[in-house]
Amino acid sequence: MVGGAACSDSMAVATFCLFSLLISLHLRGFGAVEVGVYWGTASSQPLPPAAVVAGLLQANNISRVMLPDADPLVLQSLSGTGIAVALGIPNEMLGALNASRKAAEGWVHDNVTRYVSGNAGAGVVRIEYVAIGDEPFLLRHGDKYGPFVQGAATNIRLALAAVPLASRVKVVVPCGTDVFVANSSLPSSGRFRADLNRTMGQLLPFLKDQGSPFVVNIYPFFILQQNRNFTTEMALFQPVPRPLRDGRSEYSSLFAAAIDTLVSSLSAAGSGAMEVVVGKIGWPTDGAVAATVPNAQIFMTGLLQHLQGGGGTPLRPKRPPATVYLFSLLDEDLAGGGSGSVERHFGVFTFDGQAKYSVDLGQGPRALDGAKGVDYLPSRWCVVDNNKDLSNVSTAAAAACSTAAADCSTLAAGGSCGNLSWPGNVSYAFNSYYQRSGQSPESCDFGGMGLITTVDPSAGECRFAVGIRASSSFPAALLFPWWSLLMTAPLLLLH
Repeated sequence: MVGGAACSDSMAVATFCLFSLLISLHLRGFGAVEVGVYWGTASSQPLPPAAVVAGLLQANNISRVMLPDADPLVLQSLSGTGIAVALGIPNEMLGALNASRKAAEGWVHDNVTRYVSGNAGAGVVRIEYVAIGDEPFLLRHGDKYGPFVQGAATNIRLALAAVPLASRVKVVVPCGTDVFVANSSLPSSGRFRADLNRTMGQLLPFLKDQGSPFVVNIYPFFILQQNRNFTTEMALFQPVPRPLRDGRSEYSSLFAAAIDTLVSSLSAAGSGAMEVVVGKIGWPTDGAVAATVPNAQIFMTGLLQHLQGGGGTPLRPKRPPATVYLFSLLDEDLAGGGSGSVERHFGVFTFDGQAKYSVDLGQGPRALDGAKGVDYLPSRWCVVDNNKDLSNVSTAAAAACSTAAADCSTLAAGGSCGNLSWPGNVSYAFNSYYQRSGQSPESCDFGGMGLITTVDPSAGECRFAVGIRASSSFPAALLFPWWSLLMTAPLLLLH
């Protein structure tokens, strides 16, 4: 790309640059989509933020990132990079921000102003969005967070305006697809949930007034499980023999159907022209049937090709989402509501920063760069000692799994370790507990039933991971006392 300085060298070059700019604007007006990644940090052994920024984001030319919260180390690592940041506020903070404008002003000062001004580090952090909560209107949340969204959003916006940063940093509210419903999955019938009519009547004008988009998180994997009107082919952007017909419109991808259901909902609420941003979209690689690396690669490749080809939908053929954030950058072993949660395996990269499959995130035709200089723990694993009395071994492992002291999600049916027989499945649980505790010797005791080995017990696709050194690794003294549940722990994961 020709830079501004080079464009001043001659009339000919200047003419070329002007022509290139016009072409760029023309293409952007007909479907150019900005692609970023969601960088979640719910990991027991996270990579150092600086290593993520340099080794994964910058090395792969990823120019946009969405964060779940305002982690100072993460924000400092992004300073001076030019990477556009969407900064999240956790749901648990919404009540306080709704109740106090002073609290909102303090949050903006500590987490926005000092970073965009460059006062917190070596350079400026390019914050473009502040996200109020993470799907605060989810049905399963009930009224836990929803009543505080509008007040929190208003106070944050007022705090930004007072700085003043409201023209540079927009307030958004990420929503899941359960905020709208559709009859027989037909996009044209999309409407916001009846219990949200009053809320959306306030929120949509608020967003429109400041030029903010509507942010929606789309999880085709889960939609496919819950809705029989869609097929696996539609979810994975594969050829569909029988597209979903909705009047004159045809839908061959679940993604397009979800976007147009939102568009119909916005139109019915009087905000049909509002810009749309996809805050999260991806496919898991483990922990359930169809959650595989090949399927994730097919999905991501199909999604990016769709976006690069214009990304339009029947209701918006020339207006694709302005930005799409891929979910997610890294696996997060603390994500989700239970030890068997498939949500822990949405990363394009493993928890230690190694690419699972090939996809173009901005690096072009070359392979994805993985994290460099990862500080692994020694090549040691914790397994069952077959020479000991193992009468309580399954109960002990199940206790560790059920309390999330160990991550047993890959042992679920369809997972990469789902075919492990006893005692291999127990060894997997033991090893997860051991690695999460930083390989402390006592964390492989298990009442004398554990054994530390230097022989890798991995089998087939089932990887017994070695942990990495990280400041947030679970201290052994704080790990759940598995022995207290020896007589009551559920054994479902280990059967």
